[in-house]
Amino acid sequence: MQSSGYLQRREQIEHYFDRTAVKAWERLTSNAPVGRIRATVRAGREQMRSTLLSWLPQDMRGLRLLDAGCGTGALATEAARRGAQVLAIDLSPTLVSLAAERYAQQGIEGCGRVQFLAGDMLADELGAFDHVVAMDSLIHYDVPHMVEALQRLSARTRASMVFTFAPRSPALALMHGLGRLFPRGDRSPSLTPVAESVLRRGLEHGLAAGGWREGRCSRVSSGFYTSQAWEWVA
Repeated sequence: MQSSGYLQRREQIEHYFDRTAVKAWERLTSNAPVGRIRATVRAGREQMRSTLLSWLPQDMRGLRLLDAGCGTGALATEAARRGAQVLAIDLSPTLVSLAAERYAQQGIEGCGRVQFLAGDMLADELGAFDHVVAMDSLIHYDVPHMVEALQRLSARTRASMVFTFAPRSPALALMHGLGRLFPRGDRSPSLTPVAESVLRRGLEHGLAAGGWREGRCSRVSSGFYTSQAWEWVA
């Protein structure tokens, strides 16, 4: 059972992505023109997505992948091209519908497939997976709730989990403060910058006992986008 703190934070994130900023995210994740600041975010997200995909097998036939926080489905689509059976889940039904629509437009045949679902990435009924990807879906949670989420996912994951977090740094704190200058309706739920050393201690305690070990780590910084990718391997 999820903690009350996790559930409360989840509700805030769902409200933002499903009601407040759907149009902004639809535009950001498309090829439509955007302003200079959002262009840096778009570039950073594309680089991060490429990084996470590079840590997954090139041939994913016969493998099941959880795209936890799939957004508009770009990563799920690429994993399907490699032959993966993907369950792409997000808190926002509106974004999930958009993701399914974009996936259908790709006309992917003879590869894997994607099942799109609106709901909680931690739901036990989703089943077991070979790999889990959580791109920028845990960055709104503090360390205890991140560790809680990853520990629960690890119990149903056979090979690896790759995820991102917001690394604590003066530069990120400055950009976070500047972000408050945007109109309120355009703001995302506050990121929760965390120190890598603190997160590592939590994960070592929460995952190492289950046989998990730390893998690759890589930071992406692109204007107003800063995120750090981390791999943990069973």
